[in-house]
Amino acid sequence: MSMPKSESEWKKKLTQQQYSILREKGTELPFTGSLLKNKEKGVYTCAGCGSELFSSDTKFDSGTGWPSFSDPKNKENIELKEDRTYGMVRVEVLCKKCGGHLGHLFNDGPSGKRFCINSCSLEFKKD
Repeated sequence: MSMPKSESEWKKKLTQQQYSILREKGTELPFTGSLLKNKEKGVYTCAGCGSELFSSDTKFDSGTGWPSFSDPKNKENIELKEDRTYGMVRVEVLCKKCGGHLGHLFNDGPSGKRFCINSCSLEFKKD
């Protein structure tokens, strides 16, 4: 999958909501994402570049309103970065290949980690 180089190319490739989240670090409203209740087996990939990010095997219902995962499928495809926006200190989760904003990492999941990810930043490939 070829990756856009300019912001105008990103705007052509992504929906308005995907662009807002992946490129401008936005977030979708809780309990509105199309993948929140998905229980099918498969792989969650980056909506921006197609990198494999999460497996359905690590997805769980956190009750927070966003798809949550205990671990990434491929750690090398994920970048973690300190985020000090909105007066908080959090860990931002990014796609390492395209730099797309995916969501945030919290320390309250079943494995001690909860990757709280926007549905719009993901695509699902069924097994």
